[in-house]
Amino acid sequence: MSPLHALQVGVAGPQVAFLHGLFGQGRNWSQIAKGIAGEGGVNARCLLLDLPDHGRSPRSQGFDYVRYAETVATRLRVHAPEEPWTIVGHSLGGKVAMTLALAHPQLVERLVVVDIAPKSYGDLHRFGGYIAAMESLPLAELTSRADADERFAVSVPDPAVRSFLLQNLRRDGRVFSWQVNLPLVSADAARGSRSAIAGFPAAVTRFRPYPGPVLWLVGAESEYVVDADSPPMRALFPSVRKVTVKGAGHWVHTDAPDVVVAALRRFLATAP
Repeated sequence: MSPLHALQVGVAGPQVAFLHGLFGQGRNWSQIAKGIAGEGGVNARCLLLDLPDHGRSPRSQGFDYVRYAETVATRLRVHAPEEPWTIVGHSLGGKVAMTLALAHPQLVERLVVVDIAPKSYGDLHRFGGYIAAMESLPLAELTSRADADERFAVSVPDPAVRSFLLQNLRRDGRVFSWQVNLPLVSADAARGSRSAIAGFPAAVTRFRPYPGPVLWLVGAESEYVVDADSPPMRALFPSVRKVTVKGAGHWVHTDAPDVVVAALRRFLATAP
């Protein structure tokens, strides 16, 4: 697989890699990265990755968290061969980040997991309507992004969600296409309770618990993390510290960016 596409923010300080969620892209974390790399930050060097099958990164033939984690590890080693990393992962990216830390603890100095737990979520029913809406959008008939937005609004009335999903729409001349590997996501969703994306890799059981510091940011208004998730999280990550962000839903970094920036600054400033 070709190297993962990435954006860089910051020129000095510790290396921080950001891993987005399903249907996301690395640039979704631009505001947070600028917040920790700019004035008043910790002068971090941030790498905003497009995960496989997303953004401008290569597509794969099937979804697998361990393979995703290995691809990320390779990209990080190429970028900074001798340096440890802080990995920040949200949702799907959080599962990739956890898998990466367990499989390659020597590469990961710190871990930040955002609103996801190391468990199976059953299936992708939360995303079923979005997948169907994306598949039904008549790409060949679109004349502009405004046209796409108007048509998409029929199925996805929430403007914030619609904008998030339509960031995946790429235009080359007059031709529109989806950047995200929609056939792969759709096929995985069709597997129901056997969804690999909704699951968590059983392969992590062969790894030892990750010994480094872990910050677990959870949205107070989100249903993705419940109290019962704490024991299994602590079993894999004994040094985890859970922080619940008031007023935030699943997209914690979007709902409360200032809080997330402040939490990351504190986390990066403390000794590992």
